[in-house]
Amino acid sequence: MTTTQEPAPGFREIPDSWLARNVNLTAPVVTFIALLARLWTASGTFLNPDEALHFRLANQPSLAVAYQESLTASHPPLLTFILYFWRGLGTSELWLRLPLIIASVAFCWMFYKWLANAAGYLAAFIGLLFVAFLPPIILLSSEIRQYPLMLAFLASALYFLDEAFAKNSSGSMAAFTLCLYLAMFSHYSAFFFAAALGVYAILRFYAARPPSNILAVWTIGQVGALALAIFFYKTHLSKLGVGESRTVLQGWMSEFYLRRSYFDPTRDNPLLFVVGHTFGVFQFFFGQLVVGDAMGGLFIIGAVLLLRGKGFAHDRDSSHRTSSRQLGIFLLLLCAIAAAASLAHLYPFGGTRHVAFLIIPGIAGVSVALVRLTTARQLSANSPTRALAITAAILIVCIAFGKPRRPRMDRADQSIAHMAAAIDFVQNHIAPSDLIFVDYQTDLVLGHYLCHQHPIMLDAAPTNFEQFSCGARRVVSTDYKTEKISWQDFPRHWQEFVEAYNLKASDTVWIVQSAWDVTLPEDLRTHYSEFHDLQFQSFGDNIKIFNLTAGQPMPQISLR
Repeated sequence: MTTTQEPAPGFREIPDSWLARNVNLTAPVVTFIALLARLWTASGTFLNPDEALHFRLANQPSLAVAYQESLTASHPPLLTFILYFWRGLGTSELWLRLPLIIASVAFCWMFYKWLANAAGYLAAFIGLLFVAFLPPIILLSSEIRQYPLMLAFLASALYFLDEAFAKNSSGSMAAFTLCLYLAMFSHYSAFFFAAALGVYAILRFYAARPPSNILAVWTIGQVGALALAIFFYKTHLSKLGVGESRTVLQGWMSEFYLRRSYFDPTRDNPLLFVVGHTFGVFQFFFGQLVVGDAMGGLFIIGAVLLLRGKGFAHDRDSSHRTSSRQLGIFLLLLCAIAAAASLAHLYPFGGTRHVAFLIIPGIAGVSVALVRLTTARQLSANSPTRALAITAAILIVCIAFGKPRRPRMDRADQSIAHMAAAIDFVQNHIAPSDLIFVDYQTDLVLGHYLCHQHPIMLDAAPTNFEQFSCGARRVVSTDYKTEKISWQDFPRHWQEFVEAYNLKASDTVWIVQSAWDVTLPEDLRTHYSEFHDLQFQSFGDNIKIFNLTAGQPMPQISLR
């Protein structure tokens, strides 16, 4: 076959390279190994609170109800729709995660195909290795989240957009539009990507002057994308966080969960914020602080080389220099839009999964820089070897010495066996007459497993509480505003709970915590003398169960 005899495009200056002759066979093997890595990561662990929430939204008696429930979350409804139909075939953890694993592998392949066309097969192969094997990207791809869907559709949109210009194909332009719509249905951060894609497409139109039918299809598609954005804003985004935060788009994240990832003029210098959080993005993607900082520097080098028309090893003619500059503008524009959104207090920016859409420009820029810096002086058969050796060294360091960002659970603590043992304890040691009191994160996880993946219908509950029943057991939870009960706030929440439910002094209540960073019983014993003798059951480090009686001594607090 020609794929094993002739060098692939982007390798013709180094025809003696084994990779140049076999890249079209090697890339699918890498993609298959990426699939195996994700399957292993997704197997054997119980759902975290976010995953349980996404399933609960979809686990409804009808699609219409599932859509209405999806409006309570800060995401578009595509994942909810997929899970609604997918659950009919099974509800095991691996099965529920499988659509996202498939999407993540599709992303790896489409990212590789796009970058091969845009920057050559060597850069594409290096980029494929990164997105396939960087631990934070594997973890992000192996959970029930919207990001794998968004990334798969965005990479596909990029590929089809470039194909439309390369082949003057209106069909490819229509495919680009469809993928863009699906990305916007997956995650709202895709709107930022769509804005950058619009500028990139205009630059391509100006340089390539394609037939009018290509422009017509693109224009109609952009009008549709604008209409879709308006629809989501009117029906969903404008209603999020109303009365609870400074803007309707940011919801609660900027005030609690990701406060440091939003620019605050009273605390931050704009330039230092953008620079520091840009490097934080790469620290998150690579899962290692020093390597992340180095990769952030490589991204800047790659972007500058692209802007100077020197981003490719084959940039000897004007058309290559033009496409190099267009790509450089696109990569930098995506980062600039993300930073501007945070400066405007609309969206988090920094070392958080919420900027997963920057995986595409970030890894692309790093890959281009690695290729250019290792082939800058002399093109030879050893050039791919040097580039790939550096890539392998980076991956080894990230895998061996990486430290994932919090919140997270260690795989051993998230074992399904721990959850099975905890549910068995609840069934055999907690009397049906005893209330179970949990925070909102635990509500999501405990409800999923205690109710055996059946739809959960909330009962009437006092203000600031939620309540549901599984069989004869009643579970009372703080509402979504209190995701996690800390030791500092526990006495207040306990007093509010006892008063709201009119508990008698002899009533026994069981407190269950199952989420990230579960340390409530240990913290209560450490900080309050009333709890020095508190006994609790531990199922790994992320599931804790203990009981209290309504009349026992409590630290003195005042209700706020």
